[in-house]
Amino acid sequence: MIADGRARQEALSQVDKVLATVTGTAHDRNETVEVTVDGRGRLVRLWLAPEAARYGADGLGRLIVRVARVAMDDATQTGYNKVALLLGDNLTLALEQLSGRAAPARREEDGGITAEEFQARREERLRRASEASSGEVAGGGGGDAEADPDNELASFDPSSLRSDR
Repeated sequence: MIADGRARQEALSQVDKVLATVTGTAHDRNETVEVTVDGRGRLVRLWLAPEAARYGADGLGRLIVRVARVAMDDATQTGYNKVALLLGDNLTLALEQLSGRAAPARREEDGGITAEEFQARREERLRRASEASSGEVAGGGGGDAEADPDNELASFDPSSLRSDR
């Protein structure tokens, strides 16, 4: 029993290290905004397509916040999945309840998908992202906005946006 307690204590001490490696990424349906956050919700990467300017400052701000929430859900679920491998399901559930942040796959108000469905969707999204990045290298990139000189969004400079980092 003492050995079991020490093993759990050692596993708990590893949780912070595990969570420090977790990130979550999400993008909007039009793929104009992509946000990556770490396991604590800190912004790691923000990417904006030139077309994002069409939303205006307020609309773009709201969209970034919504996409960041989804990215945080992705990071949270990934964190719980990794912690569960370390601590087991019961102790991870206890941590989930103590934190007050339910695993996204368990939230019934968000549509009630199962953990398996959440993971399947995530794996599909990661597969598409991997294929897209492979296609960019092979295809040379370039988009429709760059091809149309009359498109005012093609000249949008994301560096003109305010950054608090």
